[in-house]
Amino acid sequence: MARLTRPARGEGRVIAGVAAAVADGLGLSTTLVRLLFVLAGFFGAGELVYLVLWVLLPKRR
Repeated sequence: MARLTRPARGEGRVIAGVAAAVADGLGLSTTLVRLLFVLAGFFGAGELVYLVLWVLLPKRR
């Protein structure tokens, strides 16, 4: 798996770039990853995982 880094503004980043980083790292569509975060949010895990990744993932330079 590739090292995950959050993109800079304008490189597919909407809020924090977490979905774009996960999608790039896993080779998935960004839209699919965003949808998975929303679905996970209904079960109480999506927001927490997103916030943790936002804090832990470094920005791409």
